[in-house]
Amino acid sequence: MNLLEGLSLLIAVAMAVYLLTALLRADRS
Repeated sequence: MNLLEGLSLLIAVAMAVYLLTALLRADRS
């Protein structure tokens, strides 16, 4: 795995976590 693949994977995971937390917050409020 090269650096670019790792970086894009990290960004994808971060975006998924951000979207999940945003959905959970919208659900609670």
